[in-house]
Amino acid sequence: MGEIFTRLIKMPPRIKGYTAIDDDGNYNIYLNEKLSAEQQRRTYLHEMAHIKRGDWDKDSVKDAEEDM
Repeated sequence: MGEIFTRLIKMPPRIKGYTAIDDDGNYNIYLNEKLSAEQQRRTYLHEMAHIKRGDWDKDSVKDAEEDM
């Protein structure tokens, strides 16, 4: 597994966060900067659970979210 980078960025209110893998195999967790610190923490933990479980090996994000 590559490194994990976390960034706060502007997003629409309905999106709490997401994770993307870059060309170097690093995970980039993006969190909505408008969320409270607690909601950012929860979203970060949610995204980390996806990384730890290897959800990028699954057929779709929908499958990974249903397993949560």
